[in-house]
Amino acid sequence: MTSSMPPPSRPSGLSPLAPEIAARLKRGADGLVPAVAQQYDTGEVLMLGWMDDEALHRTLTTGRCTYWSRSRQEYWVKGDTSGHFQHVKSVALDCDADTVLVKVDQVGAACHTGARTCFDADVLLDGSFEDADSGVLPQGQ
Repeated sequence: MTSSMPPPSRPSGLSPLAPEIAARLKRGADGLVPAVAQQYDTGEVLMLGWMDDEALHRTLTTGRCTYWSRSRQEYWVKGDTSGHFQHVKSVALDCDADTVLVKVDQVGAACHTGARTCFDADVLLDGSFEDADSGVLPQGQ
């Protein structure tokens, strides 16, 4: 990811992200950063969306999560069509400034499938790692 590339053109008439935040963001070549939505009180990871500068600006200023839809090429506010709102409690950048963590109060399902979270249907590993002799490294190694 790089911060030197300007984000691609989005619809005109947008409000600017605060310069001190925009200068720190490390965006992908498409101008986007991943945004992880997490339930603020339980720590449950709900979903992953994508934000550009405008989506992050809207999220920070409205208190409702706004994402950039890569498939539809438009902004969407979580809950506007589904009624499953994400009310923002806090927003943070990770240590590399290339991922946003949005702690929210999720109303209803976070996943477009109607599930509470996008991460409960396809569990790849559930449990502790076995010892190294099994071919799987212990946790933390």
